[in-house]
Amino acid sequence: MYAKQYEITLPADYDMQIIRKRVAEGGHVLDDRAGLGLKAYVIRERGTDGSPVNQYAPFYLWNDTGAMARFLVGGGGFQNIVRDFGRPVARHWTGIACHAGPARTAPPRAASRRLTAVPCDADPDRTGLGLTALIEREAEQLRQLARHDGVHTAALAVDPHHWQLLRFVLWAETATPPTDADADATERYEVLHLSAPGLADLPEGRSW
Repeated sequence: MYAKQYEITLPADYDMQIIRKRVAEGGHVLDDRAGLGLKAYVIRERGTDGSPVNQYAPFYLWNDTGAMARFLVGGGGFQNIVRDFGRPVARHWTGIACHAGPARTAPPRAASRRLTAVPCDADPDRTGLGLTALIEREAEQLRQLARHDGVHTAALAVDPHHWQLLRFVLWAETATPPTDADADATERYEVLHLSAPGLADLPEGRSW
């Protein structure tokens, strides 16, 4: 499993109905894309759920990195983003764990993301296993979070270049994710559409 997201930050007075219309008309094109676990078409609107910006920020979980490469550089779809918005940075993370939540069969309406830096002193015992222990704790927290009634899918991934952890959760039950369940989320999104051709193929639990 591989996670990817790019963020297109738009002007403060941008009409977000343009993005809504874009997704309504074209969001279905990846509904049957081979190798894709899921794509969540998510947005943030300035002044909503604490967002300081208008932003279109699609999030992906890929089962096949070759399919991801084709999407990015093989004319598989990303060229439309480049054409219309310029080429954004595509952030990516190696998958650690993924869980189906109790609301997996409901269409997700919201999402939350938490980005945290892995501490430089993550190995206080000098055994080399401090990072492993940290990941074990994060994976267990994800498992517990995924039990929440409103969770559709919860994923944990790591960027070993910048040493950053990503937790991304899709929510089905409300327009805003329950703050008591994911109080430390750093971003909250509205989900406009979910393409999930390979949802059943995403790993359940840890990836190793």
